Amino acid sequence: MKPLTIAIDGPSGAGKSTVADVVCQKLNILHLDTGAMYRAVGLCALEMGIDPYDEAAVSRMCEEGKALVDVKYQDGKQITLLNGRDVSPLIRTQEVGGAASAVSRYVPVRTMLVKRQQEMAAAQPMLLDGRDIGTVVLPDATVKIFLTASAEERARRRMLQLQEKGTFTPFEEVLAEVNARDLQDTTRDLTPLRQAEDAILVDGTNITFDETVEIILKLVEEKYGK
Repeated sequence: MKPLTIAIDGPSGAGKSTVADVVCQKLNILHLDTGAMYRAVGLCALEMGIDPYDEAAVSRMCEEGKALVDVKYQDGKQITLLNGRDVSPLIRTQEVGGAASAVSRYVPVRTMLVKRQQEMAAAQPMLLDGRDIGTVVLPDATVKIFLTASAEERARRRMLQLQEKGTFTPFEEVLAEVNARDLQDTTRDLTPLRQAEDAILVDGTNITFDETVEIILKLVEEKYGK
């Protein structure tokens, strides 16, 4: 039997990574946050003074081996590495998130990262979350989930996260950023964000975090028998 693979896709701010962390703890499997890998490439472009929207320059950066992204696990958590350096704390800003959404549209970036993600998922039971896991990276995943929430709810969560970090941004501004990110992710030419035909929709707008986790665990149990 092939290793258990769980694909969770969904828009920015839907809670994919935090939900995935808990699901993986419950199932005792690894969580590969693919979005973090794209964020690392976006960070690399910004640090090198490259415009993330300059496709030729970003592609050249990757093809020349200047944005080597890898992952290791420490105490059950993912550490994202850029050229051997732990950049986990640096990739969670709004600026890097926007850069990640831009660079993820380019073929050399996706080719490089998807190959690495598939290699890791083939080796052991794993959950991957991102924008195109069920449609491109793991089309044969054991369980596919499309996790979403309303744009307003995702903006509210993001605003609270920013407040916890000491940044007070008006709700309308955060909502505008969420909508802009959604538009960019769903209309890009290369593997746009969409729900796989065989993915199960989980809408977290009006349910709690714990309820979301339990729904996904039940779906895994029904499909895989764990």
